[in-house]
Amino acid sequence: MSRFSWFNAVSLTIGFAFLYIPMIILIIFSFNESKLVTVWAGFSTKWYGELLANEAFLDAAWVTLRVAVFSSTLATILGTAAAYVLIRSGRFFGRTLFSGMIYAPLVMPEVITGLSLLLLFIGIGLERGVLTIVLAHTTFSMCYVSVVVSSRLATFDKSLEEAALDLGCSSAQAFRLVTLPIIAPAVISGWLLAFTLSLDDLVIASFATGPSATTLPIKIFSAVRLGVSPEINALSTIMIAIVTVGVITASLLSKRKLVREREEEFMAARS
Repeated sequence: MSRFSWFNAVSLTIGFAFLYIPMIILIIFSFNESKLVTVWAGFSTKWYGELLANEAFLDAAWVTLRVAVFSSTLATILGTAAAYVLIRSGRFFGRTLFSGMIYAPLVMPEVITGLSLLLLFIGIGLERGVLTIVLAHTTFSMCYVSVVVSSRLATFDKSLEEAALDLGCSSAQAFRLVTLPIIAPAVISGWLLAFTLSLDDLVIASFATGPSATTLPIKIFSAVRLGVSPEINALSTIMIAIVTVGVITASLLSKRKLVREREEEFMAARS
């Protein structure tokens, strides 16, 4: 019996078409000469030049990048620490409440999270800007980091830590020299996930932002409400290209690493 039937082929084709045809149309019309995004008037790259000269979009992109780097780094530190406590500390008073508070943002509607953070910032008198967006993104993204790191720590061989402690390492040294290098792929994955979530967020950032800071998703959303412009198509095309290059690079590096590991296993077996 064939595993790949015609039904599977048609379903796969429809699924990919539904996902990627709109992106392909967007990319094509980013090179449109006309200002009307629905009327093709010839090939042109002028909208990319207009985009690079648009200081509002460039400022929003710089704010978004700064927020994503700072919030994902902070979320990775806090999420990794929370995961370590949950997995390594065993049962302690308030553990259920602690784990529930960490995982709550996973199922909490973003509107509720954004509104609660807005009320908090107003209550403590904190002026909304880049700092408040960083704090907001850290709040909702650290739970994703915690989930990723917890899954790795759950399968981690504790005897390696115990061996390091027996050899004279302190708990901090054992974590830094043994545990952290082994769980590093999960930590990096958590950082990348938090970084992506921060880049993509619109709802929570709209509550936490102020006049002095506008992220790129908010800027795009505000511009689209007045009508889709070719500059937005150009910006979206650049973002798609960056994501595509990143995915291809990660796939090639992962494949190269797998090939290297197999070669090492083969050489070890021969010797």
